[in-house]
Amino acid sequence: MAKFVLAGRADCPYYAKAELLADYLQKNLPDFRIHKITQHPDVWEEWLKELCKKNKWSHKNSPIIWRELLDRGGKGLLLGGYNEFLEHAQLYYGVTSSMTTELMKTAAQENLGAHIEKELEKEALKGLINPLQVWITSASALACYNLIPILTSGEVFGPHMEISINLFDNKQAEEKLTSLVKEAQDLASPFLQSVSACTQAEEAFRQAHVIIFLDDHVDKEVYSLEDCIRSKATLCHLYGSLIEKNAHDSVRIIVGGKTFVNLKTSLLMRYAPNFAHNIIAVALGVEGKAKAALARKLKTTPSRIKDVIIWGNISGNNYVDLRKAKVYRYESAVWGPPHYSRPVLSLIFDSDWVNREFVESLKKFTATGRQFGGILAAHSIATTLKYWYHGSPPGEIVSLGVLSEGQFGIPEGIVFSMPVKFENGTWVVLTDLEDIEISEQIMTRMTSDLIQEKLVALGELINFQPYQSETDLAKEDEKTTLPTTNDNREHCKVSDGHT
Repeated sequence: MAKFVLAGRADCPYYAKAELLADYLQKNLPDFRIHKITQHPDVWEEWLKELCKKNKWSHKNSPIIWRELLDRGGKGLLLGGYNEFLEHAQLYYGVTSSMTTELMKTAAQENLGAHIEKELEKEALKGLINPLQVWITSASALACYNLIPILTSGEVFGPHMEISINLFDNKQAEEKLTSLVKEAQDLASPFLQSVSACTQAEEAFRQAHVIIFLDDHVDKEVYSLEDCIRSKATLCHLYGSLIEKNAHDSVRIIVGGKTFVNLKTSLLMRYAPNFAHNIIAVALGVEGKAKAALARKLKTTPSRIKDVIIWGNISGNNYVDLRKAKVYRYESAVWGPPHYSRPVLSLIFDSDWVNREFVESLKKFTATGRQFGGILAAHSIATTLKYWYHGSPPGEIVSLGVLSEGQFGIPEGIVFSMPVKFENGTWVVLTDLEDIEISEQIMTRMTSDLIQEKLVALGELINFQPYQSETDLAKEDEKTTLPTTNDNREHCKVSDGHT
């Protein structure tokens, strides 16, 4: 009996070719058996390193093939990689493979898809035994009240995943949390295994698989915008250390709300460095607000408008980009099938509305957050989580706050909203989009405040100076007052006359 183990990276073309040959041998030779193992590309190298260390082998590429002299799990004899397996098959069985390179690549992609699907099924079955631990901070906030029914509907994490919700807030909110726990239990959701409240900081985020950060409370008066910014650093330092200490290794962290969203995300990345790659900021609230304004102008529904891009500071200076925006099923003289779309800018003939009224309404929204109610916040967070777990709609552009690596000319090291797509449990920045260059003036306007906020929070800058363009300065000289796009002071209890 010849029993071989074929292991490889799920997306490896050479593994796909070796697999096809092994399947042929197993089907046609009664004494030939094959056991196959695939690993996700992200974990393959580490897995291979551990395997070789355990068996005292030397092998660096995918696939790796060995022969088992006993039943599976017995001591293995390393054969080698793809070339060695082909030589062995030709020498001992007179069989080789004529698989083309193109077919190898196609099979490799199919293998990756099958592997991911299999892993998701495993996670779903695991979820029936060990529920997904979901933690929500500042849980007495209105957004949490609206978020719980969505999380327990089965729409976000899938119909096979049970969840346990942990509501975290300060001691003063304990009574409200108790009431919220009872209401959540009253939902009698088949997807909710348990719900509990926590007011002890040292217990926060125990084995958390998902952490949702809502707007934190301002419990005391601060005397300046700078003090308000520095208070975020103190709180995020505490949260970051608790995440590092208590959270599950695979935790996903999502920051929502209406104030200092980019800054808090950046600080959490700094203070929870082991999880920085899994921390994102929600931009869908601003995106939804923009779509609703456009829909009212076009006399259509917001859900028919796609690919609006939010650049920059989610809760401050940002740029709503309509250059890729499309509207589907628009009622006009030109009509087409459901997949037919038309550019939004080609349908709005009032350029003054686009450049003034539309822009100013969104500026007020991000500056004050007064229209950012609990329903919109909850829906934006839940939708982003759903995309993270199950992928965003194919072909659609999604706005997301992520750490910049220099894409689109954005300075590295700041959290910046940009166009992405979600797939395979992660997100990909859409750097291949065409005709979306951002002017130097717009980029400076968006990055200036973000860089200053971070420096003030870390104590490297004393005074915050909101960005003002030459036009703003000229209008100020004329005693004209315009709404500011980054007045996060609206959300701080300031006692020195600041608004």
